[in-house]
Amino acid sequence: MRLSHLFGETLREAPADAEFISHQLLVRAGYIRQLGAGIFSYLPLARRVMDKIENIMREEMNAIGGQELTMPVVHPAEIWKETGRWYQIGSEMGRMKDSTGRDMVLAMTHEEVVTDLVRDIIHSYRQLPALIYHIQTKWRDEPRSRGGLIRVREFTMKDSYSLDRDWEGLDKQYWNHYRAYFNIFNRCDLPTIAVESDVGMMGGKQAHEFMYLTPIGEDTLVICDACGYTANRQVATFRKPEPEPETPQPLEKIPTPDTKTIADLADFLDIPQSKTAKAVFMVATVTEGQEDVQKFIFAVVRGDMELNETKLANAVKAKALRPAHEEEIRAIGAEPGYGSPIGIRRENVVVVVDDLVARSPNLVAGANEEGYHYLHVNYGRDFTADVVADIVAAADGYACPQCGAALRTVRGVEVGNIFKLGTRYSAAMNALFQDKDGTRKPVIMGSYGIGVGRLMASIVEEHHDDYGIIWPITVAPYHVHIVALKGGYEVAERLYQQLQEAGVEVLYDDRREPSPGEKFNDADLIGIPLRLTIGGRSLKKGGVELKRRGEKESQLIPVDEVVTRVQDEIRVMTEAIMEKKRAFAESLPRR
Repeated sequence: MRLSHLFGETLREAPADAEFISHQLLVRAGYIRQLGAGIFSYLPLARRVMDKIENIMREEMNAIGGQELTMPVVHPAEIWKETGRWYQIGSEMGRMKDSTGRDMVLAMTHEEVVTDLVRDIIHSYRQLPALIYHIQTKWRDEPRSRGGLIRVREFTMKDSYSLDRDWEGLDKQYWNHYRAYFNIFNRCDLPTIAVESDVGMMGGKQAHEFMYLTPIGEDTLVICDACGYTANRQVATFRKPEPEPETPQPLEKIPTPDTKTIADLADFLDIPQSKTAKAVFMVATVTEGQEDVQKFIFAVVRGDMELNETKLANAVKAKALRPAHEEEIRAIGAEPGYGSPIGIRRENVVVVVDDLVARSPNLVAGANEEGYHYLHVNYGRDFTADVVADIVAAADGYACPQCGAALRTVRGVEVGNIFKLGTRYSAAMNALFQDKDGTRKPVIMGSYGIGVGRLMASIVEEHHDDYGIIWPITVAPYHVHIVALKGGYEVAERLYQQLQEAGVEVLYDDRREPSPGEKFNDADLIGIPLRLTIGGRSLKKGGVELKRRGEKESQLIPVDEVVTRVQDEIRVMTEAIMEKKRAFAESLPRR
């Protein structure tokens, strides 16, 4: 491709709202342009990168038995109503009506569609196992689209779906994907870790997320360096301290002026925060039948710990949570800043108590009166709960649930996920097969996804310097960037043709107007792995300058050796990435 003909342009300045380096560089280098909040056009350079990422995905999916198909972007709402997700998913689902007034859905995922195919096509155990996948557009009306391609509303995703007759088959396909996903990310030269995660709106039995560790990540991950435990903080557990046994003391109400926070209360009473109970007031949206209802959630955690909203939502089966307003809190007989479940009105209130609070004696809790608290509050005697569960968040220094060592937290971007759906969808949609014994059983399913644009952005976050992108050779839009300078255009034209004939992908800066400095700046910004500089000065020295992007030194290569040397460089760079992939694959445990 001649740069003079390339659709796109480089920019000297990044958009004012581009906070992440990947957003800044992909816009400045002419890869993407924003149409609206969370909606982007992918220009030819980006399209070439995405094609290479998608082809890596295809190769790895095919290697574990996948068959590619394409499913629609627009779905009739009836299939989403069959599984109940029409009622369970909130405003992020794109809903509309067709010309006949029929409810329709813009695809945010494809479980319902693939299950509809399964019930139409899979009839016998002889057709199982099976693995199908597609690479398709998705829409999620994300209220917090940010970070360029890191969090968008319209995106391209690779979805695969495993179909099995038994749970052993699902296990096999799940762990095949686990290994295949690491192969994909390693071939893209992106370091990732796998963490246990919440099943969320997907449902099912088990899930893992593949995380690229970076300070820009929105997810908090909990890691134990001693034994390798990893989990998203949404679901991470930890070994809770066992409270010292105490004889329950009589309940006592005392004045505690100006102590609306746990820290103020602990200072006032000269006690550790671990001896207090903290009230957290939420309102949950819960689906009952086909109706959404609002329920007041009164959560109680120990004062030195933080509520985990995902765990709380799972405990009460909420599709959404929001903080309660002061008038809602007072309507149940509680007092903001001085709340406890003691004496509240329980109509339409769900009290959820963390399991550590339930076994901690003689805590200090609010008296539901401004400026007063209770001493010696004991669960079971002074208040009870509708749900007792683990609802607190893991944090740095907490004990690992597996080995007891100190946990640490890091930030990460989710670049892929895998789910054991089980019969969540097949049972709801009557996708049954006849097993060997003649009985009809629901197909056991798994779902596995990778976002293409987010993966591309994460690669840029990992591979860049102060001057621009540094693409790994396996996903770069072109292998070589030719920069032609005065006195070198004739040789550059000849090498451009020779390299293409040799199967090398070339971006040729044939422009006459820009200065050499501007051309070099554009080459660094665009980030092609190899640069050939061809000008009168280099030719007089005896050849062409060959330089790897990201390295300072260049090599002078005789003109008649350029094609061979470029092919050698591409092979060496590719093999280095593939060797890392092989070494990582060998380090994974066999399941």
